[in-house]
Amino acid sequence: MVNPRKPLAAVAAAAVALTLAGCGGGSSTSNNASTKGSKGGTLYYLTFRPAEHLDPQRMYIGRDLADMGRMVYRSLVSFPVTKNADEALKPVPDLATDTGTSKNGGRQWSFTLRDGVKWQDGKAITCADLKYGMSRSFATDVITGGPNYILGFLDVPHAKSGLPLYDGPYKNDHAADFDKAVTCKGNTITYRFNKPFPDLPLAIASLRSFDPYRKDQDQGDKSNFAVFSDGPYKLQGKWDTNKGGTFVRNPNWSQSSDPVRKPLPDQIQFVQGLTNEVINDRLISDSGNDQAAVTDRVVPPAFYSRINGAVADRATQTDSPFVYYLLPNFNQMKNLKVRQALMMATDSQGWRNAEGGSKAAKPAKSIVNPSLVGYQPNPAFTAPQTGDAAAAKKLLQASGEAMPYPIKFTYNGGTPTSDKAAAALAAGWKKAGFKVTLDPLSDTYYDVIQKPSNDSDVIWGGWGADWPSIATVIPPLFDSRINLTSASNGQDYGNYRSDTVNKLIDKAAAQGTVQAQGKVYAQIDAQLGKDVAYIPLEVTQFYYLRGSKVTGYNLSPATNGYPDLGAAGVTK
Repeated sequence: MVNPRKPLAAVAAAAVALTLAGCGGGSSTSNNASTKGSKGGTLYYLTFRPAEHLDPQRMYIGRDLADMGRMVYRSLVSFPVTKNADEALKPVPDLATDTGTSKNGGRQWSFTLRDGVKWQDGKAITCADLKYGMSRSFATDVITGGPNYILGFLDVPHAKSGLPLYDGPYKNDHAADFDKAVTCKGNTITYRFNKPFPDLPLAIASLRSFDPYRKDQDQGDKSNFAVFSDGPYKLQGKWDTNKGGTFVRNPNWSQSSDPVRKPLPDQIQFVQGLTNEVINDRLISDSGNDQAAVTDRVVPPAFYSRINGAVADRATQTDSPFVYYLLPNFNQMKNLKVRQALMMATDSQGWRNAEGGSKAAKPAKSIVNPSLVGYQPNPAFTAPQTGDAAAAKKLLQASGEAMPYPIKFTYNGGTPTSDKAAAALAAGWKKAGFKVTLDPLSDTYYDVIQKPSNDSDVIWGGWGADWPSIATVIPPLFDSRINLTSASNGQDYGNYRSDTVNKLIDKAAAQGTVQAQGKVYAQIDAQLGKDVAYIPLEVTQFYYLRGSKVTGYNLSPATNGYPDLGAAGVTK
């Protein structure tokens, strides 16, 4: 899942049910609020990066998945609201009466809707709404940007391209195939898969793509910011893509029908477009509405010296599930030796220093977070953390390309910290013989780099496991069959295509245990390294402030390391 700093689900210390073992979780210096909140008041969420999608089937940014899943969108099962790390990533019933019934070795799953669950207009949520929500992900020309697991797992025939023949509810070609794979009997929905999917409850709890969607509310691409709630809050008026929006209590939601959420504020107001510096300056000052504010924006390194005394009591540092990395664009940078030179010249230490050192990041040796079961350092990344410009220049000279070799580096910019980090990379690349053009994007990001026509040579990315398995890292990022279409490159922003990797992904999926899968994923990762399909930069740390009147503050693995809006309140 992608990261809006531009972040999923996170990595927990718990043992996870089903087939997955627990993975290392976050540690914090201060992850508690002083008082238990009461109902009422307004909680403010200060942020910089605009939401790119609020459509549940299109959302794939960790922050938005977490926030919307606590406020407006409910799933068959969800992760609980808890501060107990051993429980945080164990799915519990939400819209469903239990966590599902599995048959045929995990190839079939059934869930029954609980009574009394309603949409914001008072109409009952039905099995047909769940089925329709699932169908939307197959419209890969309209519902772009979201998770694509279901395209490879649901038992529907595939074309030679690798995409399903069923193309979603708008064109509705081969609808009979979809109707066989997803069936309703009363309030019970049954999914049939073409391979074992023992992790399905984890996938449902982690993502919004399995959520119900009302057919009469669907406007296709125009639904991107049209929030229709079945949770405790609903959007007041319209979402402003520049400024944000306010969520107020949904009168047709009832606590008796929702065992997961314990909403406290009367309103939750999202304020977009504020830089990290402005946000953290306001939180340090802690006055007015900012006393009731939380944020997903880390403390800038220039502010570290100000985090002391009472301010330090409102600061939290925790592990994040995210790895940041670079992607050579294979449509642009086709020469392997050029990609190898880029890798050799990358000063990842300079990048991390600019971001704030150990409070902001740790070294990365793979695109896989070290806390995941089966992690192994990628043997291809042996260059010094500061880069080796001399060795890189020899590789670039051996490539046969004219020098200096021009590259355009696109990254999530707009802040002094991100620009300094990008400049540190550019300095190392220039020493090796590259001519670098920096291309910071300060508005939306992923919707730009997901265009196959994007002319960037090097692209920044951030990813965290959707649930604690490498199966939620390598396949969604590098399986070209589900990523590369005419409308989008999915999560494969570098347009990487490898039949060898695709076959190994299928081999990994056929393994019966996480440990056996891990051995195959290590082979895949090694191949990705040989091809220089990516270059790791960091394992990210989160370092956040909050206002003094925020209660129930929790940076939970269940919410990808972001403030859990299912627990937060404000003192009056």
